This record gives sequence, C-alpha cells and structure tokens, in this order.
Amino acid sequence: MVKPTKMRNQRIYQATLQTRSKQMGSSLSKDLQKKYGKKSARVVEGDTVTILRGEFKGVDGKIARISTQKSSVAIDGVKKEKTKGDKFDVYIHTSNLVITALNSTDKWRIAKLEGKDPKKQPKQTATENKTEPKVEKEVKKKEVEK
Repeated sequence: MVKPTKMRNQRIYQATLQTRSKQMGSSLSKDLQKKYGKKSARVVEGDTVTILRGEFKGVDGKIARISTQKSSVAIDGVKKEKTKGDKFDVYIHTSNLVITALNSTDKWRIAKLEGKDPKKQPKQTATENKTEPKVEKEVKKKEVEK
C-alpha cells in the first residue's frame, strides 16, 4: 500500500508532461457555464481570463504562454519589473483564473465543450484550405507588378 503523501507527490510533482497538460484546467465564468453546461475547461493560448487571487487580482488579459512544467500561464500585460528595469512575465497557476472568453479557433475543442462528438463534425474540405493561399498569391502578384 502506498502512503497518501507519496501518492499525492506522484500526482502533483512527479507527473508526466501529458498528465500535467490535462491538469491545466481552469473554471469557466458563469455565462460560459450556462452556455456549455460545464464548470471548467483546459486553458489554451488565446483564451481571455480574469485573475482571482494574488498580487494581480482582478486583472483581465489573454493567455500568452503556457508552461506545463510550472502548471501555470503567462498573461499579456501581467509583468513584474526587476531592480535594473527589465520586465519579465509572471506565471500564474491555472486554479487562480476564470476563463471569460474562449479561443474558438479549435473547432474540436468547441465541439467537445458543447457535448457533441467532434468526429461527426463537418470537416474543412481541401478546396476551402486551397482557396485562401490563392488569394494571397494574387495579392502578392499585384504588389510585385506595381
């Protein structure tokens, strides 16, 4: 039988990166809870969050970077200053955040939150993906001609 303290340490401090990634969840705001019927979601770069605890309590911002090593995130606009004047990102644990707006670029993630089967969602066809680069090429050709 494994001691509870040892089990806790394995789950928190000696967890694999895959397990830590799964633990990077944060609670959803009240309106998002009503919309999706879930209380929490995994944080992703681009989500808008509000800080609930600590020195930066009440600050809103987008998630700039995620550190699975530290189980925390860096938020745009949340920086500290060193004595020499250099600024550095402050990493905040995901349990101290509330997600106020989701980054909706990942259709799979949104489908999972809505409770739908992501495999049955309509996929982007190859023609949709190919039309975008053609437009960019035409614009570049026009710029070169000028």
